[in-house]
Amino acid sequence: MDTGMLWFDDSDRPLTEKITTAVSYYEQKYERAPNLCAVHPSMLPDGETSVGPVDVRIATAVMPHHFWLGIDDRSRVAHSERRKAA
Repeated sequence: MDTGMLWFDDSDRPLTEKITTAVSYYEQKYERAPNLCAVHPSMLPDGETSVGPVDVRIATAVMPHHFWLGIDDRSRVAHSERRKAA
């Protein structure tokens, strides 16, 4: 992902809810859905995951409580391949 939107949420809501809210705002603002969300490692103690069609990855450059959302074509291909395998 070369460009993206930075979202901040330090509420007590669950991580999936925070990401879902950020994704919704991204979709309204840019009229397309992101497929990648990068978060600080402390926010994903169990490792990388996904929230719906959005891959959630660890990025040490992202500060805690921040979410970097955007489009990653490689992520979209990998997600499609995982769906086919399931």
